[in-house]
Amino acid sequence: MKYPIGIQDFEDLRRNGYAYVDKTHFVYKLADEGKYYFLSRPRRFGKSLFLSTLEAYFQGKKELFEGLDIYNLETEWKKYPIFHIDLNTANFREKDSLYHVLNDYLTTWEDKYGIRESEVTLPLRFKGVIARAAEKEGRNVVILVDEYDKPILQTLRDPELQTEHRELLKAFYSVLKTQDRYIKFVFLTGVTKFGKVSVFSDLNNLMDISMDHRYVNICGTTEEELKSYFKEGISELASANGDSESETIDKLRMRYGGYHFEKNSKGIYNPFSVLNTLAKHRYKNYWFETGTPTFLIELLKEHVYRLPDLSKEQVSAIVMSRMDSAPTNLIPFIYQTGYLTIKGYDERFKKYQLGFPNKEVEEGFLNLLQPLYNSAGDRIKKLCRSFRNGQTKSNHTRHQLLQQDKSSRELGNRIS
Repeated sequence: MKYPIGIQDFEDLRRNGYAYVDKTHFVYKLADEGKYYFLSRPRRFGKSLFLSTLEAYFQGKKELFEGLDIYNLETEWKKYPIFHIDLNTANFREKDSLYHVLNDYLTTWEDKYGIRESEVTLPLRFKGVIARAAEKEGRNVVILVDEYDKPILQTLRDPELQTEHRELLKAFYSVLKTQDRYIKFVFLTGVTKFGKVSVFSDLNNLMDISMDHRYVNICGTTEEELKSYFKEGISELASANGDSESETIDKLRMRYGGYHFEKNSKGIYNPFSVLNTLAKHRYKNYWFETGTPTFLIELLKEHVYRLPDLSKEQVSAIVMSRMDSAPTNLIPFIYQTGYLTIKGYDERFKKYQLGFPNKEVEEGFLNLLQPLYNSAGDRIKKLCRSFRNGQTKSNHTRHQLLQQDKSSRELGNRIS
């Protein structure tokens, strides 16, 4: 069995015989029932592959969908002009970096559909190219945006640049509303959804399906899908580790399952970790090892949180689904990035109970914060040695070290 580890292109996956968990019924449902959508999911949960699936569908590539759910649902297979913006790989920590990325996309589209002299700003150029594409192709435009929030996340420590990025994105996306008559379909993805001064504040017709019970398994893998699509892989994994298939399922569930994106919903497995485990026949923290969320570490340094309290958090749906670009409450951020998930729901108070989804996340999160704990402890030890050795003779120096001690103890309390 060929496992699509790191494969984010639907056409590549289908033409080269990789295993594929059929999500195409969601593609048809979205296209048939609505027009503007937003989806938030943790990294490496299949958002980019789903966007690529949408792109292949709207390109009318019927042959790629043979044998899948949508093959017999769709009867027309029309081809639409598509504008696909991927913000996932760019670096947005420099001034004008977002401008350059968007300008590059617009220039490519304008080479095909033209530009007018009066279109001197990015929003005006986007507005114009959407209209010309629809008029030239005779069909409305499909717009796909992957990781819309990357410019915001990368500038959490630079409020001035973040504001610049946010205002540019807000103006850019506002075009989607003004050009509605030329648009067939819009789908935006990201890890987080920012509230207050949102980049979507002018796009009030955007349907957020992140916590919609109809789409809880649009990305990720259910246990039913795991057993159905990867029966061969489960058998091989069980044999390689001396377990029964039932024991193997239990191990996979404990380590990589447990994600819930709505109350009373089915549990979702992390697809990246599951695929790696099936391919390599070893249980490891694959998702955590692919990248350290440095922005989360930086925010945790500034906020007082005890780890045991994270598994006891109760929050409302509004708090959980939106966060500020300068967050004061980290719980929505930790939830949306996949380090906490829904564990229960209090009907009386309309509150969600959150906790770690599985063993991989809990172990990884604790290991992630261990250096912070060690750093705090080292500073306290240094302070004690200094007093003991008589190196802090002046009151001023003693005051400085006492302040460091206070900060160190506070940091230690946050992560203890």
